[in-house]
Amino acid sequence: MQQNYAVRTTIRSSKKIALVKQLLTQGGITDFSNLTFVEADLTSDNNWEKVMSGATYAIHPASPTPTLNFKNEDEMIRPAVDGVLRVLEAARDNGVKRVVLTSAYGAVFAGHKNRTTPYTEEDWSDLSSKKVHPYQKSKTLSERAAWDFIKNEGNGLELATVNPVGVMGPVLASDYSHSNIQIQQLLEGKIKAVPNVDSGYVDVRDVASLHLLAMTSPKANGQRFLATTGETLSMLDVANILRESLPKYAAKLPTRVMPNALIKAAALTDPQLKMVASLLGVYAETSNKKAVTMLDWHPRSARESIIATAQSMIDLGIIK
Repeated sequence: MQQNYAVRTTIRSSKKIALVKQLLTQGGITDFSNLTFVEADLTSDNNWEKVMSGATYAIHPASPTPTLNFKNEDEMIRPAVDGVLRVLEAARDNGVKRVVLTSAYGAVFAGHKNRTTPYTEEDWSDLSSKKVHPYQKSKTLSERAAWDFIKNEGNGLELATVNPVGVMGPVLASDYSHSNIQIQQLLEGKIKAVPNVDSGYVDVRDVASLHLLAMTSPKANGQRFLATTGETLSMLDVANILRESLPKYAAKLPTRVMPNALIKAAALTDPQLKMVASLLGVYAETSNKKAVTMLDWHPRSARESIIATAQSMIDLGIIK
Protein backbone atom coordinates (compact mmCIF):
# COMPACT_ATOMS: atom_id res chain seq x y z
CA MET A 1 0.00 0.00 0.00
CA GLN A 2 1.87 3.06 -1.27
CA GLN A 3 0.44 6.44 -0.23
CA ASN A 4 3.16 8.71 -1.68
CA TYR A 5 4.47 9.88 1.69
CA ALA A 6 8.17 10.48 2.14
CA VAL A 7 9.08 7.95 4.84
CA ARG A 8 12.11 8.02 7.11
CA THR A 9 12.26 4.86 9.18
CA THR A 10 14.49 3.76 12.00
CA ILE A 11 16.53 0.59 11.81
CA ARG A 12 18.70 -0.84 14.56
CA SER A 13 21.44 -1.87 12.12
CA SER A 14 22.08 -0.52 8.62
CA LYS A 15 23.19 -4.05 7.70
CA LYS A 16 19.49 -4.98 7.55
CA ILE A 17 18.42 -2.33 5.02
CA ALA A 18 18.72 -4.71 2.07
CA LEU A 19 16.64 -7.32 3.88
CA VAL A 20 13.93 -4.78 4.74
CA LYS A 21 13.72 -3.67 1.11
CA GLN A 22 13.51 -7.28 0.02
CA LEU A 23 10.60 -7.90 2.38
CA LEU A 24 8.84 -4.71 1.29
CA THR A 25 9.20 -5.78 -2.34
CA GLN A 26 7.60 -9.09 -1.43
CA GLY A 27 4.79 -7.10 0.17
CA GLY A 28 4.13 -5.22 -3.06
CA ILE A 29 6.24 -2.06 -2.75
CA THR A 30 7.98 -1.16 -6.01
CA ASP A 31 9.32 2.37 -5.48
CA PHE A 32 11.84 3.16 -2.72
CA SER A 33 12.73 6.68 -3.84
CA ASN A 34 10.81 8.21 -0.89
CA LEU A 35 12.18 5.79 1.72
CA THR A 36 15.24 6.55 3.86
CA PHE A 37 16.75 4.83 6.89
CA VAL A 38 18.35 6.15 10.09
CA GLU A 39 20.05 3.92 12.65
CA ALA A 40 18.30 4.35 16.02
CA ASP A 41 17.40 2.20 18.98
CA LEU A 42 14.62 2.70 21.52
CA THR A 43 17.08 2.03 24.34
CA SER A 44 19.47 4.82 23.29
CA ASP A 45 19.23 8.59 22.83
CA ASN A 46 21.46 8.52 19.73
CA ASN A 47 20.11 9.89 16.42
CA TRP A 48 16.52 10.60 17.49
CA GLU A 49 16.84 14.26 16.52
CA LYS A 50 17.96 13.13 13.06
CA VAL A 51 15.03 10.73 12.91
CA MET A 52 12.43 13.40 13.70
CA SER A 53 13.91 16.46 11.99
CA GLY A 54 11.49 17.88 9.42
CA ALA A 55 8.87 15.17 10.01
CA THR A 56 5.16 16.01 10.13
CA TYR A 57 4.01 12.71 11.62
CA ALA A 58 5.65 9.90 13.59
CA ILE A 59 4.31 6.36 13.91
CA HIS A 60 5.73 4.39 16.82
CA PRO A 61 4.90 0.69 16.30
CA ALA A 62 7.92 -0.85 18.03
CA SER A 63 7.89 -2.29 21.53
CA PRO A 64 9.14 -5.46 23.21
CA THR A 65 7.10 -8.56 22.41
CA PRO A 66 6.38 -11.22 25.05
CA THR A 67 9.58 -12.64 26.50
CA LEU A 68 9.38 -16.22 27.71
CA ASN A 69 12.28 -16.25 30.14
CA PHE A 70 12.44 -12.97 32.05
CA LYS A 71 14.04 -12.57 35.45
CA ASN A 72 11.63 -9.82 36.49
CA GLU A 73 8.80 -7.91 34.84
CA ASP A 74 10.86 -4.73 34.49
CA GLU A 75 12.74 -6.42 31.63
CA MET A 76 9.58 -5.90 29.56
CA ILE A 77 8.11 -2.82 31.22
CA ARG A 78 11.10 -0.43 31.34
CA PRO A 79 12.10 -0.70 27.64
CA ALA A 80 8.47 -0.16 26.60
CA VAL A 81 7.92 2.91 28.80
CA ASP A 82 11.34 4.44 28.17
CA GLY A 83 11.09 3.86 24.42
CA VAL A 84 7.72 5.60 24.18
CA LEU A 85 8.96 8.60 26.14
CA ARG A 86 12.12 8.80 24.02
CA VAL A 87 10.04 8.95 20.82
CA LEU A 88 7.59 11.51 22.21
CA GLU A 89 10.34 13.80 23.49
CA ALA A 90 12.15 13.72 20.15
CA ALA A 91 8.90 14.36 18.28
CA ARG A 92 7.97 17.29 20.50
CA ASP A 93 11.44 18.85 20.37
CA ASN A 94 11.57 18.65 16.56
CA GLY A 95 8.16 20.09 15.75
CA VAL A 96 6.33 16.90 14.78
CA LYS A 97 2.57 17.48 14.57
CA ARG A 98 1.23 14.10 15.69
CA VAL A 99 2.49 10.76 16.97
CA VAL A 100 0.50 7.57 16.40
CA LEU A 101 1.42 4.99 19.01
CA THR A 102 0.82 1.29 18.49
CA SER A 103 -0.43 0.23 21.90
CA ALA A 104 -2.34 -3.04 22.32
CA TYR A 105 -5.55 -4.72 23.39
CA GLY A 106 -3.40 -5.70 26.36
CA ALA A 107 -3.76 -2.14 27.64
CA VAL A 108 -7.55 -2.53 27.56
CA PHE A 109 -8.78 -5.91 28.80
CA ALA A 110 -6.40 -7.33 31.41
CA GLY A 111 -7.34 -7.69 35.06
CA HIS A 112 -11.10 -7.28 34.66
CA LYS A 113 -13.47 -9.66 36.44
CA ASN A 114 -16.96 -10.84 35.46
CA ARG A 115 -17.01 -8.83 32.23
CA THR A 116 -20.23 -9.17 30.19
CA THR A 117 -20.08 -6.29 27.68
CA PRO A 118 -17.60 -5.78 24.80
CA TYR A 119 -14.42 -3.89 25.57
CA THR A 120 -14.13 -0.40 24.08
CA GLU A 121 -11.56 2.38 24.03
CA GLU A 122 -12.95 3.62 27.34
CA ASP A 123 -11.52 0.58 29.11
CA TRP A 124 -8.07 0.30 30.66
CA SER A 125 -6.41 -2.82 32.04
CA ASP A 126 -6.63 -3.08 35.82
CA LEU A 127 -3.07 -3.54 37.02
CA SER A 128 -4.17 -4.09 40.61
CA SER A 129 -5.02 -7.65 39.59
CA LYS A 130 -2.28 -10.19 40.31
CA LYS A 131 -3.24 -12.14 37.18
CA VAL A 132 -2.01 -9.52 34.69
CA HIS A 133 0.96 -10.79 32.67
CA PRO A 134 4.03 -8.50 32.50
CA TYR A 135 3.52 -8.07 28.75
CA GLN A 136 0.04 -6.61 29.32
CA LYS A 137 1.50 -4.45 32.09
CA SER A 138 4.17 -3.12 29.73
CA LYS A 139 1.55 -2.15 27.16
CA THR A 140 -0.69 -0.49 29.75
CA LEU A 141 2.06 1.44 31.51
CA SER A 142 3.72 2.60 28.29
CA GLU A 143 0.44 3.91 26.88
CA ARG A 144 -0.44 5.57 30.19
CA ALA A 145 3.00 7.19 30.17
CA ALA A 146 2.36 8.49 26.65
CA TRP A 147 -0.94 10.15 27.56
CA ASP A 148 0.57 11.62 30.74
CA PHE A 149 3.47 13.04 28.70
CA ILE A 150 1.08 14.66 26.20
CA LYS A 151 -0.93 16.19 29.03
CA ASN A 152 1.97 17.46 31.10
CA GLU A 153 4.91 17.98 28.71
CA GLY A 154 3.55 17.70 25.17
CA ASN A 155 3.52 21.43 24.38
CA GLY A 156 0.86 20.93 21.71
CA LEU A 157 2.13 17.60 20.33
CA GLU A 158 -0.84 15.51 19.22
CA LEU A 159 -1.29 11.81 20.02
CA ALA A 160 -3.52 8.98 18.86
CA THR A 161 -3.17 5.31 19.76
CA VAL A 162 -4.11 2.13 17.93
CA ASN A 163 -4.80 -0.90 20.13
CA PRO A 164 -4.81 -4.10 18.06
CA VAL A 165 -6.15 -7.46 19.19
CA GLY A 166 -4.38 -10.58 17.83
CA VAL A 167 -2.74 -9.53 14.55
CA MET A 168 -2.98 -11.92 11.60
CA GLY A 169 -2.49 -11.49 7.86
CA PRO A 170 0.23 -12.42 5.37
CA VAL A 171 3.76 -12.80 6.72
CA LEU A 172 6.77 -11.76 4.64
CA ALA A 173 9.43 -14.01 6.19
CA SER A 174 10.03 -16.55 8.94
CA ASP A 175 10.63 -13.70 11.42
CA TYR A 176 7.04 -12.77 12.25
CA SER A 177 5.01 -11.52 15.20
CA HIS A 178 4.13 -13.67 18.20
CA SER A 179 0.44 -13.58 17.24
CA ASN A 180 1.17 -15.75 14.19
CA ILE A 181 3.05 -18.52 15.99
CA GLN A 182 -0.16 -20.36 16.81
CA ILE A 183 -0.97 -20.72 13.10
CA GLN A 184 2.39 -22.35 12.39
CA GLN A 185 2.06 -24.64 15.41
CA LEU A 186 -1.47 -25.65 14.44
CA LEU A 187 -0.57 -26.46 10.81
CA GLU A 188 2.50 -28.42 11.85
CA GLY A 189 0.48 -30.59 14.25
CA LYS A 190 2.35 -29.34 17.31
CA ILE A 191 -0.87 -28.56 19.20
CA LYS A 192 -2.77 -31.76 19.98
CA ALA A 193 -5.46 -29.99 22.01
CA VAL A 194 -6.12 -26.26 22.21
CA PRO A 195 -6.39 -24.16 25.37
CA ASN A 196 -9.71 -22.59 26.32
CA VAL A 197 -8.67 -19.14 25.10
CA ASP A 198 -10.81 -16.69 23.13
CA SER A 199 -9.41 -13.81 21.12
CA GLY A 200 -10.27 -11.09 18.70
CA TYR A 201 -8.30 -10.94 15.44
CA VAL A 202 -7.39 -8.24 12.93
CA ASP A 203 -5.41 -8.24 9.69
CA VAL A 204 -2.02 -6.52 9.69
CA ARG A 205 -3.01 -4.66 6.50
CA ASP A 206 -6.04 -3.22 8.28
CA VAL A 207 -3.91 -2.28 11.30
CA ALA A 208 -1.69 -0.33 8.88
CA SER A 209 -4.65 1.44 7.29
CA LEU A 210 -6.01 2.38 10.73
CA HIS A 211 -2.63 3.91 11.60
CA LEU A 212 -2.82 6.09 8.49
CA LEU A 213 -6.35 7.20 9.35
CA ALA A 214 -5.31 7.96 12.94
CA MET A 215 -2.34 9.90 11.57
CA THR A 216 -4.23 12.16 9.20
CA SER A 217 -7.79 12.55 10.47
CA PRO A 218 -8.40 15.73 12.52
CA LYS A 219 -10.94 13.71 14.54
CA ALA A 220 -8.29 11.24 15.70
CA ASN A 221 -6.27 13.63 17.84
CA GLY A 222 -6.40 12.58 21.49
CA GLN A 223 -8.20 9.32 20.71
CA ARG A 224 -7.63 5.60 21.21
CA PHE A 225 -8.81 3.12 18.56
CA LEU A 226 -9.35 -0.59 19.09
CA ALA A 227 -8.18 -2.43 15.97
CA THR A 228 -10.53 -5.41 15.89
CA THR A 229 -13.00 -6.99 13.49
CA GLY A 230 -15.41 -7.22 16.42
CA GLU A 231 -15.45 -11.02 16.10
CA THR A 232 -14.33 -13.31 18.91
CA LEU A 233 -12.96 -16.77 18.11
CA SER A 234 -11.81 -19.62 20.28
CA MET A 235 -8.60 -21.41 19.35
CA LEU A 236 -10.76 -24.34 18.26
CA ASP A 237 -12.62 -21.95 15.93
CA VAL A 238 -9.26 -20.98 14.42
CA ALA A 239 -8.32 -24.65 13.96
CA ASN A 240 -11.68 -25.32 12.30
CA ILE A 241 -11.24 -22.40 9.88
CA LEU A 242 -7.86 -23.83 8.86
CA ARG A 243 -9.34 -27.34 8.54
CA GLU A 244 -12.13 -26.15 6.24
CA SER A 245 -9.88 -23.95 4.11
CA LEU A 246 -6.79 -26.16 3.94
CA PRO A 247 -8.02 -29.79 3.94
CA LYS A 248 -4.49 -31.02 3.18
CA TYR A 249 -3.59 -30.12 6.79
CA ALA A 250 -6.82 -31.37 8.38
CA ALA A 251 -5.28 -34.46 10.00
CA LYS A 252 -2.71 -32.33 11.85
CA LEU A 253 -5.25 -29.91 13.32
CA PRO A 254 -6.65 -30.41 16.84
CA THR A 255 -10.29 -31.21 17.55
CA ARG A 256 -10.18 -31.13 21.36
CA VAL A 257 -9.96 -28.46 24.08
CA MET A 258 -7.39 -29.03 26.84
CA PRO A 259 -8.65 -28.84 30.45
CA ASN A 260 -7.77 -25.55 32.16
CA ALA A 261 -6.30 -27.33 35.18
CA LEU A 262 -3.79 -29.17 33.00
CA ILE A 263 -2.49 -25.96 31.44
CA LYS A 264 -2.30 -24.14 34.77
CA ALA A 265 -0.27 -27.00 36.23
CA ALA A 266 2.08 -27.10 33.23
CA ALA A 267 2.52 -23.31 33.33
CA LEU A 268 4.15 -23.59 36.75
CA THR A 269 7.27 -25.01 35.06
CA ASP A 270 6.87 -24.01 31.40
CA PRO A 271 7.43 -20.28 30.70
CA GLN A 272 5.77 -20.63 27.28
CA LEU A 273 2.44 -21.38 28.94
CA LYS A 274 2.40 -18.62 31.58
CA MET A 275 0.67 -16.03 29.39
CA VAL A 276 -1.69 -18.68 27.97
CA ALA A 277 -2.66 -19.69 31.50
CA SER A 278 -3.43 -16.05 32.36
CA LEU A 279 -5.95 -15.94 29.49
CA LEU A 280 -7.89 -19.17 30.14
CA GLY A 281 -11.63 -18.58 30.04
CA VAL A 282 -11.16 -14.80 29.92
CA TYR A 283 -13.96 -12.82 28.29
CA ALA A 284 -12.69 -11.31 25.03
CA GLU A 285 -15.52 -9.55 23.20
CA THR A 286 -14.50 -6.24 21.60
CA SER A 287 -16.16 -3.42 19.67
CA ASN A 288 -14.74 -1.60 16.64
CA LYS A 289 -17.61 0.88 16.49
CA LYS A 290 -15.41 3.89 17.21
CA ALA A 291 -12.90 3.29 14.40
CA VAL A 292 -15.68 2.38 11.96
CA THR A 293 -17.88 5.40 12.69
CA MET A 294 -15.24 8.06 13.41
CA LEU A 295 -12.63 7.10 10.81
CA ASP A 296 -14.68 5.09 8.27
CA TRP A 297 -12.42 2.08 8.82
CA HIS A 298 -13.65 -1.26 7.46
CA PRO A 299 -11.45 -4.28 8.24
CA ARG A 300 -11.57 -7.60 6.42
CA SER A 301 -12.94 -10.59 8.35
CA ALA A 302 -10.99 -12.61 10.90
CA ARG A 303 -11.45 -15.69 8.72
CA GLU A 304 -9.83 -14.02 5.71
CA SER A 305 -6.92 -12.84 7.85
CA ILE A 306 -6.33 -16.27 9.38
CA ILE A 307 -6.36 -17.98 5.97
CA ALA A 308 -4.00 -15.33 4.57
CA THR A 309 -1.58 -15.97 7.44
CA ALA A 310 -1.61 -19.71 6.84
CA GLN A 311 -1.32 -19.48 3.05
CA SER A 312 1.63 -17.08 3.25
CA MET A 313 3.45 -19.45 5.61
CA ILE A 314 2.81 -22.35 3.25
CA ASP A 315 3.95 -20.35 0.21
CA LEU A 316 7.17 -19.28 1.96
CA GLY A 317 7.97 -22.84 3.02
CA ILE A 318 7.72 -21.98 6.72
CA ILE A 319 5.35 -24.86 7.48
CA LYS A 320 7.37 -28.06 7.96
